[in-house]
Amino acid sequence: MIKKPTLIAFALCSLFSTTAAVAKMTNEEVARLGADLTPLGAEKAGNADGSIPAWTGGITKAPAGYTPGMHHPDPFADDKVLFTIDKSNIAKYKENLSPGQVALFEAYPDTFKMNIYKTHRSASNPQFVYDATKQYAPVAELIEDGNGIKNTAIGIPFPIPKTGLEAIWNHLLRYRGMSVERFGGQAAPTASGSYNMVGFDEQLLVKYSDPKATPAELQESNILFKFKQKVTQPARLAGTALLVHETMDQILTPRQAWTYNTGQRRVRRAPNVAYDAPGTAADSLRTTDDFDMFNGSPNRYTWTLKGKQELYIPYNSYKLHSDKLEYDDILMAGHINPEHVRYEKHRVWVVEANLKADTRHTYKKRVFYIDEDSWQVHVTDIYDNRDQMYRVAMAHGINYYDALTNWSTLDVYHDLNSRRYLAIGLDNQEKMYDFSQSFNDNEFTSNALRREGR
Repeated sequence: MIKKPTLIAFALCSLFSTTAAVAKMTNEEVARLGADLTPLGAEKAGNADGSIPAWTGGITKAPAGYTPGMHHPDPFADDKVLFTIDKSNIAKYKENLSPGQVALFEAYPDTFKMNIYKTHRSASNPQFVYDATKQYAPVAELIEDGNGIKNTAIGIPFPIPKTGLEAIWNHLLRYRGMSVERFGGQAAPTASGSYNMVGFDEQLLVKYSDPKATPAELQESNILFKFKQKVTQPARLAGTALLVHETMDQILTPRQAWTYNTGQRRVRRAPNVAYDAPGTAADSLRTTDDFDMFNGSPNRYTWTLKGKQELYIPYNSYKLHSDKLEYDDILMAGHINPEHVRYEKHRVWVVEANLKADTRHTYKKRVFYIDEDSWQVHVTDIYDNRDQMYRVAMAHGINYYDALTNWSTLDVYHDLNSRRYLAIGLDNQEKMYDFSQSFNDNEFTSNALRREGR
């Protein structure tokens, strides 16, 4: 549970989060960045009992022997399991678990467990991200009732968030490199554990994160990032492709999307690639806006910042990321193999999103648990229209040495109704992410999408 004083501290700003303009950061608040707070706004100090250490800069260089293109070796491979949470002792640890995590123990009492390891605050970003955060935090602001943003570039716009909308925009705009090519796939095991792989090649051009980006240029182009995805397997889906242009101001210009269908051999506009439209080849186990734990316009929800909590979350998941694992080692009935999953205690921002009365979505309520060091959503509890726990999503992150970004290596969406799950980002047996690309805008057009499909 969230400690009561923390809730009280945020009560007033939560009351006015959707009805009034929020004051920009003061000079005193900006001065805290890099002082008692990290450059991205986390508490630099550890917690009272020492189970969460102080942040000392995170991982800033690769272990000896690493070269780009390798699967990232585990810098904490010698760490031993401190303790294991299972059905026999879960009551002892509920204060540091989300309701969704507790629901997983209840759904799979004989197989689900959490191995808890020493906490390492490994998250880091390049210095230019820290510099931009401090430069633009005093002037960054949300527009269009939170459906757009201006006066910011490169960094975290709201390192000391006052509202839930500010916190979720920090997640949307966190640094993930500039031009990235990803290889991998997803699987949706049946209740018995059998599965088929769906392969993806993905390319991401993040205009917002370009070190040369300026708020004026971003506002003029109205583009945050461009994303292209091609299905590589199975044969019946191979060649299907998706292109997305994500905008700064989603009221001025909503998300632009196109799809290429191999059967029709045509590129079509795809205005429905948003909100609760089914995810690509996901067996209806996630929505479009579940991708990356949350993406797209936040305009269908009322967002409330609930405060901070100490939570056991997937973190430093290098073991799960290893190329020594086969997919059969990871995928099993009900949930992924807990023997390969590392959990640590971290402080997280808790953000609750409630569906507005005049809008529609499969999910009535979502609660996001956002790592204070990286602004990566690591856990999401998802409720249906009966107010019942519906899905639980967890992002298993690592710090990528070649880009200095703390990003998920595997996202897992657990559906409690069907007793199935979707694992996105399986790359153990694939080429590793390539952060050295230099994509240009011509590679993210409808014509480029047609070429990808062919």
